[in-house]
Amino acid sequence: MPATPLHTLRLALAGLAISFVTPSVLAQSLSVEEAQVRAVPPVSTTSAAFMVLHNGGEADLAVVDARSPAARVTELHNHVDVDGVMQMRRVDEIGVPAGGSTELAPGGLHLMLIDLVAPLQEGEEVEITLVLDNDQDLTLSAPVRRIEVMGGGMPGKDGGHGGGHSGH
Repeated sequence: MPATPLHTLRLALAGLAISFVTPSVLAQSLSVEEAQVRAVPPVSTTSAAFMVLHNGGEADLAVVDARSPAARVTELHNHVDVDGVMQMRRVDEIGVPAGGSTELAPGGLHLMLIDLVAPLQEGEEVEITLVLDNDQDLTLSAPVRRIEVMGGGMPGKDGGHGGGHSGH
């Protein structure tokens, strides 16, 4: 029995729908919770973003890049102990194990927003796009909040995210 034009159209639309679902399912194996951007004084040219990354998939993932319209440069960073002094270092990737989580927090892994295009106002939202090693992007919105560093931070140094950005 030959296919009717309506049957052919339904098959084509079903195939098209599947082609749109597959990439989004792959990207959605990574989810984000508690995203926030550090509120900084209006004269600051840098800020930092923190969040918890969850990988619900069966394969390890890594964030290999990030971008935000709020800053001219967005970098992946970590704090490391160098001879007893905590220093920020750029990292090539932030891994998220299959079925696990990775926390981006003050004093540890984080995203640096460098050369802010405008002052960040507490309460506004900042768009951030995470680029994954599986060629997928995940775009999220993070509120600007005052973030207090407790215990592990660098007193008097704003956790290494004050006005200037050096030490690289």
